[in-house]
Amino acid sequence: MAIQHWLRLALTDGIGPILMRRLIDTAGSVQAASAATESLLRNVEGIGSAKARKIVESMRAATVDLELDRCESLGVKLICPDDAAYPELLKNIPDPPAVLYVKGSLEPRDLHAIAIVGSRRCSYYGREQTERFAALLAGVGMTVVSGGARGVDSSAHRGAISHPQGRTIAVLGSGIDVAYPPENAGLFDQIAQRGAVVSEYPLGTPPLKENFPRRNRVVSGMSRGVLVVEADERSGALITARQAIEDHSRPVFAIPGRVDNPLSAGPHKLIREGAVLTENITDILDNLGPLPQSATEQNLFTPVEQEEELEHSPEPLPEIGLTDRQRLILTHLIDPAHVDLLVQRTSLAPSEILQDLTLLSLKGIIKRIEGQTFIRCASRSRS
Repeated sequence: MAIQHWLRLALTDGIGPILMRRLIDTAGSVQAASAATESLLRNVEGIGSAKARKIVESMRAATVDLELDRCESLGVKLICPDDAAYPELLKNIPDPPAVLYVKGSLEPRDLHAIAIVGSRRCSYYGREQTERFAALLAGVGMTVVSGGARGVDSSAHRGAISHPQGRTIAVLGSGIDVAYPPENAGLFDQIAQRGAVVSEYPLGTPPLKENFPRRNRVVSGMSRGVLVVEADERSGALITARQAIEDHSRPVFAIPGRVDNPLSAGPHKLIREGAVLTENITDILDNLGPLPQSATEQNLFTPVEQEEELEHSPEPLPEIGLTDRQRLILTHLIDPAHVDLLVQRTSLAPSEILQDLTLLSLKGIIKRIEGQTFIRCASRSRS
């Protein structure tokens, strides 16, 4: 099983994600890398003789079978970059984790995810805005990603699951069996039912300070953009924002705050440096970057759904995998139309219309031209 080879590398001391990629490239496969000799390791850039010897010793001592057994007993799934379930966006960052420990489930729709980050000591305003934005994003089909910490992170998760169809993903800086902060153990159980709790750290790993910058890159890497709510200028949230911009080419959004609140310093600094000043979710949805080329629309739907679409479609569709409601909306979007006009034409509820318009916009089938007015993209029109 491929997961055993990836897990052996993940449990080996002295190999981080970048060095692991070099080792796999040198060895020719992850299987060969997981059985590397000192001689092979010395051919890898960044590994000398002494380090090669220590890596081989650690690799041989890795308790892969025990870790797999413990994961099975805890109901934890392990996924690696070879698995279809591995997040496509995360796979495209320079240093993706070798293994993700998962409680709950990662789904194709999580390709459309937004990270919400901020201070652990947020104000009432910060909590209020975090929950508001998380619920609104969840309502238009976006998955909310955060770090499971106190303050803004916890509010982001709670806001997402406050929506009946909301999904959220918590990325931990500890082993997935170590609830940190402890008071969030119940929240993590709820998140696993409405999304996923994930970690790249082996079971039992304590929440060490040095784990959290690495955790932050996963939060950013799994997301199409990062929203910063409240943070001082030394906050880990700004590290996440920097990683999003510099390492992952993701847009950063920031909610302005009170000028006399020190926690406004971080978002205001980001806004001065080019982050999108965010007052509503339209500011976010209109400024999301394109998906990577590898993340095609096939990632969003199963082959069975695609076959059913093709078999029962009486005429060519602008996109495979649309719901009946989305096709109905497109049928009536024959010219630039406001949400209110589409409500009249389709008899659908405004909330349903807005949610599907947002999803169709994310797929590139339609675009927003002003306010709540939308138009079909010419390249997506029916033949």
